[in-house]
Amino acid sequence: MSNKKLLVLFGATGNQGGSTAHFVLDDPTLAKQYAVRAITRDINNSKAQELQKKGAELVAADLDEPSTLPAALRGAHSVFLLTNTQYGGNSREIETRQAKAALGEALKQGVEYVIWSSMSHPYKISGGNLAQVEHFDDKAEIEEYIRGLPIKSAFYAPGSFMQNSSTHMKPRPSPANDGTHILGNLCSSATRIPLIDITDSGKWIGAILAEPDKYEGKFFAAAERLYSFEEIAQVMSKVSGKTVIHQQFPDEVFKSFVPESPLKEALCEMWLFIRDYGYYGTNMERDVEWASQQAKGRLTSLEEYLTKSGWTL
Repeated sequence: MSNKKLLVLFGATGNQGGSTAHFVLDDPTLAKQYAVRAITRDINNSKAQELQKKGAELVAADLDEPSTLPAALRGAHSVFLLTNTQYGGNSREIETRQAKAALGEALKQGVEYVIWSSMSHPYKISGGNLAQVEHFDDKAEIEEYIRGLPIKSAFYAPGSFMQNSSTHMKPRPSPANDGTHILGNLCSSATRIPLIDITDSGKWIGAILAEPDKYEGKFFAAAERLYSFEEIAQVMSKVSGKTVIHQQFPDEVFKSFVPESPLKEALCEMWLFIRDYGYYGTNMERDVEWASQQAKGRLTSLEEYLTKSGWTL
């Protein structure tokens, strides 16, 4: 019978859970300490099958179906748990319900350690000035809830994904039609933002798993480092071979560019939060530097990410 501790990973075919699963299975030391149970809604998809070939146990479960959670958590020692932002609205209600269902079952099953995918708390950090960034606030509030439970815990809070450079942070051709591209938002060019290749997640979560007692109660402001928007534009220019310029738009102009959705106000306030308070608040520089030093393995820079992903304009 194996004496390994059972690690349950929710979202095992997603960026964070998948990165962690591969990291643990590939790391000689962690692979001896932990057996991996990969939780996903569809155990037949290719990413799940790849994990199974590496030695992971696959279990189908859904955070919106509490009846599936006992099988997912039975026998677990440690759990990595995350909930997804609900872009259709009601993110706080849905994510809180999902997290509390999983945490309640984890306590029933005698789980000893939870690693929660958390976030900063814009409402608190802004002194109540920003009340709409619920897709950040809800994760921070769940962290507070976990800290009150009789269970050991640590908190992984990823920065802005480098992957966003292909979606809402992708520069657009300049209206001047002069061949340049505009990286536009309501931040100044000097505003700094923490960037992470989200597929590096396992390097932080693996560090927690390697020394859980050392990191109990710790908050990881997880990013490779801070980048100003001017620097981001320069890196994008270098990789693409085209001129990228950062431009700060007036608040109302920027808001007019954001597509209508249930999270429009939240997304607009998120940018205000980044500009006026910092992604992680007052101690952002110190917290990001500390977290980057804890990661197991070298972190991916923005230039490296854009290059390896074949990013173009």
